[in-house]
Amino acid sequence: MSLFEFQRMKRLPPYVFATVIESKMAARRAGEDIIDLGMGNPDMGTPKHIVEKLLEASQKETNHRYSASKGITKLRHAIANWYGRRYGVDLDPDTEAVVTMGAKEGLAHLTLATITPGEVVLAPDPTYPIHSYAAIIAGGDLRSVPIGPDRDFFEDLQIAVRQTWPRPRMLVISFPHNPTGTVVELDFFEKVVDFCKEHQILLVHDLAYADLCFDDYKAPSLLQVKGAKDIGVEAFSMSKSYSMAGWRIGYVCGNKEMVAALTRIKSYLDYGAFQPIQIASIIALNEGQECVDEIVSIYKERRDALCDGLARAGWPVHIPKGAMFIWAKIPERFSHLDSVEFSKMLIREAKVAVSPGLGFGMGGEGYVRFALVENVQRINQAIRGIKKVFSE
Repeated sequence: MSLFEFQRMKRLPPYVFATVIESKMAARRAGEDIIDLGMGNPDMGTPKHIVEKLLEASQKETNHRYSASKGITKLRHAIANWYGRRYGVDLDPDTEAVVTMGAKEGLAHLTLATITPGEVVLAPDPTYPIHSYAAIIAGGDLRSVPIGPDRDFFEDLQIAVRQTWPRPRMLVISFPHNPTGTVVELDFFEKVVDFCKEHQILLVHDLAYADLCFDDYKAPSLLQVKGAKDIGVEAFSMSKSYSMAGWRIGYVCGNKEMVAALTRIKSYLDYGAFQPIQIASIIALNEGQECVDEIVSIYKERRDALCDGLARAGWPVHIPKGAMFIWAKIPERFSHLDSVEFSKMLIREAKVAVSPGLGFGMGGEGYVRFALVENVQRINQAIRGIKKVFSE
């Protein structure tokens, strides 16, 4: 074996988005105006009062030192209070909450801390890549459970467990779901908790889009279910609700043993997020949530503009009740193109960048994902480009 042959890296698939990103960048270098609805990178600035707290805290030299890898005490208390106010969930901030550098870091290191090489992890297909590939990075074996508008996820989960040997060690889920926009009610979590208890499966839920809900839908928390903390944890990211994507701050809450495992592995890997960021996050969680409502209303306006526009262009799509994406099946007339080639064609012909469905797993082939990260004027410009392609 070559000195530079890394077996763990060989288990990770090629980065599907790379060719599409290169096509986008090449078009921009050539002077093209490409409307980027690909990466789910929030374009709205962080609310002013949160930024002001960051600036204030950053002026204090004591906040420039190493912080705490599990998160400062007041932030963990703010997290517990947030869960209590929002969901009626009682959390011990010392043993049932750990601050992470975004949900992605938390999910990856949680899996690394709890999965032994060869153990089986179940994750949806398609899904946000870290939900599945955290298992690969940890040396585990991944098994996929289909998800989508025409599937019953719980039924497919039952089938997957029956057909999997050795018995699955962990199930990773996320609702509202990225990229499909699938949402669930509390009774779904009740069934999943009972099922995981029966089969002794660790349960991990990513609640990144807790606030990004529309049409009177309210996303439930896994931890609302009685007994959920016996086998499960939930991750939350402040990236979307508070438009704090670049700040890299989130948390994992729930089962004490799983939180302890994540806390311990983080103690070897980092000294915690920059303390002024944690202090500003306390303000975000504790103070009025009107800023969240404003952010959600902007995403709803964009969702409506994009879905309406695509329908007018002859591309009707499912209108999601949650998350910040539109999951669109490639129109029949373009079915000869795979999702990567179709995405490259949209860049070339419509001047619009989207994410190919294959980047979210084999189950995503035949779809593309639009992210609601441009204003309505730019979305309407994208619709005009798509409509032109469709009319040719």
